[in-house]
Amino acid sequence: MISLDPRLGEIIDAYRTCEFVTLGRDGAPLAWPTAVGRRDDGTLLVTTSLAFARKALNVRRDGRVALLFSDPTASGLDRPDQVFVRGTAVCPEEIVTSPAGDEAYWSMLFDRQPESRRYVDAPARWLMDWYYLRLLITVTPTAVDTRPSLAEPAGTAAPATRAPTGAAPLGADVLAGFPTAVLAARDASGAPVLSRTRTVATADGFLVDPAPDCAAAAGPAGLLVHRHDDKLSGLYNALVRGELKPHGDGGMLLVPSRVVEPSGSGGPRDLVRTLRTARRDTAAYLKRRNLQRPDVDWPAFKKLAVASAGGAKQTVTG
Repeated sequence: MISLDPRLGEIIDAYRTCEFVTLGRDGAPLAWPTAVGRRDDGTLLVTTSLAFARKALNVRRDGRVALLFSDPTASGLDRPDQVFVRGTAVCPEEIVTSPAGDEAYWSMLFDRQPESRRYVDAPARWLMDWYYLRLLITVTPTAVDTRPSLAEPAGTAAPATRAPTGAAPLGADVLAGFPTAVLAARDASGAPVLSRTRTVATADGFLVDPAPDCAAAAGPAGLLVHRHDDKLSGLYNALVRGELKPHGDGGMLLVPSRVVEPSGSGGPRDLVRTLRTARRDTAAYLKRRNLQRPDVDWPAFKKLAVASAGGAKQTVTG
């Protein structure tokens, strides 16, 4: 494990989300936006509910992961460096239903996402208990690099992803709403890599321009887009999956094959569908392992939520 420079640690702490990539069953890199906590021992904490256990299952098969801190929304920083972290991850089978031991992580979430505080009260407890049935993923950093920001300067209009002049490739309507996307790919060794890039839609796919230190190789890849507001609300993410191929004189082209929108477009119907799917997938996870649905430590979560609402100072490290 390497030690993070204190300055980089402060930048990581300021980012509200990062892009986190694991390797799927077929070896394809799969990226999601997630919140990360920095622990005192130098590791990084990522958690996921049983309803979205895919990243945990991937880690248990192949512990190679990567994180990219590249969207500074609500960070309070003016065009901070991007921080790219390679690492190895572990995810025990234990289902964690209490914030004990990771109070700082949950305090951070309650502080930064005020809307989540109401999940710990009735009747939301019944509807949202799946959210508090968590798997803990511990990432041990093995390499850290910084890259210049791709965020547009304050007060300027962000250039949208350009639309193709001919037939639009799959996913063009999704990517067109974002000035940049995050390329999730593999390097020559098969390890996952990430790079925020501007994209250009063509009739054949999306031209991408990975960072110079991102050794993305041809093979399965994806383009992740996501957004949130200053209170970690208005969440949306989508992954355009496909094949990364060499293109032209040193360029690369992502040929799309599938678009994954875990929560749909974010409308009311999508919200109801997401809640139903989350409860169903949580029950399925437990059933496959012959486990009873564990009880959530509501008083402990409530205590942290109240402290956050009261303005108690929260820290990211724990």
